[in-house]
Amino acid sequence: MAKNASFSCTACGAAHKKWAGRCDACGAWNTIVEEAPLSTAGPARRTLGGTRGTAVPLTDLRTEEAPPPRSTSGMSELDRVLGGGLVPASAILVGGDPGIGKSTLLLQAAASFARTGLGCIYVSGEEASAQVRMRAQRLGLTDAPVKLAAETNLRDILTTLDAERPDLAIIDSIQTMWADNVESAPGSVAQVRSAAHELTSFAKKRGTSIILVGHVTKDGQIAGPRVIEHMVDTVLYFEGERGHQFRILRAVKNRFGPADEIGVFEMTGAGLAEVVNPSALFLSERDTPAPGSVVFSGIEGTRPVLVELQALVAPSSLSQPRRTVVGWDSGRLSMILAVLEARCGISFGGLDVYLNVAGGMRVSEPAADLAVAAALLSAREDIALPADTVVFGELSLSGALRPVGQTENRLKEAEKLGFTNAIAPTRSKIGGADGLRVQQMPDLTSFVGDIFGAG
Repeated sequence: MAKNASFSCTACGAAHKKWAGRCDACGAWNTIVEEAPLSTAGPARRTLGGTRGTAVPLTDLRTEEAPPPRSTSGMSELDRVLGGGLVPASAILVGGDPGIGKSTLLLQAAASFARTGLGCIYVSGEEASAQVRMRAQRLGLTDAPVKLAAETNLRDILTTLDAERPDLAIIDSIQTMWADNVESAPGSVAQVRSAAHELTSFAKKRGTSIILVGHVTKDGQIAGPRVIEHMVDTVLYFEGERGHQFRILRAVKNRFGPADEIGVFEMTGAGLAEVVNPSALFLSERDTPAPGSVVFSGIEGTRPVLVELQALVAPSSLSQPRRTVVGWDSGRLSMILAVLEARCGISFGGLDVYLNVAGGMRVSEPAADLAVAAALLSAREDIALPADTVVFGELSLSGALRPVGQTENRLKEAEKLGFTNAIAPTRSKIGGADGLRVQQMPDLTSFVGDIFGAG
């Protein structure tokens, strides 16, 4: 056996120095296989006269190149997430929960791009061609010049794409692709990695944009080896709660545009409809002010978005009270509860705490700390904040309030939607929203005393 041979598990991708019957990482049996080295050539000699290869041309940082050309689909929310449109020869990975609407979104995207003159091929490995046609008929897309195929053999798919040379190819999904040169079942780590590598290499060599659909695990991560996310140029996640009609397309990686950009869609009977003003949609069902309800002015990518944070505090009959969070980080909630008790003397012991971000939105930025604290205090004291007030600010462990970025954009969005009062940390850059009265708070103790008359 060659000394440079390596072994890996086809179930989890763990590397092993030698063959074994059971993988130590995942516990699966008979899944460790030998991987052939990528090249049998020995290492390059380091002598002056024996250097191999060709010299690589070098440039400096002042070299100017034209920005990559982009093709817009006409779906403004999709184009926004892509960074302004589809870049030729780009590889895009789209992940999301089962049934969230990934296939619907990409079929609509394929039809939109095809109507602009791009050659589009939709390859389905999960559904028959008749099923895809039925969905297209329900969405009113039968007149779009999209070519359709139902195939899982990677070699046949690459041969077809090489013959057709489309501008855009959609592979639904990467977990169903089967490479005949890899000795493992479809969906395994080795198969997914090989298929992603071949399709990404094809995109770069032939100038065809490739969109790969990826399944996700129960933790919300794209199934398969994480190296796939490094191979592609853009990674998008399609998020949403099944009980809500809103869907969020979020860019977590983008080599051709800003990351963390979002596009908002609404699931309807005729497919996914774009939401041009997400703030108005997330606040559309907000009635009269109620205790525990606070409006937070956040930033998603380059877009300001206003969402409603809802808190409920109730006596607990359990020895360890519940801490339930939907749409936010549970660890950060525990931190805010600890700061409220340590710095302000407000205890939540013996109380169940529930926190929810309305509309199925997920908030991750620390600028929501002050809004969460306000919602918790409002629910605990049974005092409702005025309906025309927005709150934002980062909370430190000392109880001080730290200013956050893009304050002007947050205030402009709030003013545009009719809000007249804002609560923000001291030293925030206030400007551009003359119709708002901004209350600046130095720390959490001042906030509790001024707003709720406690502390």
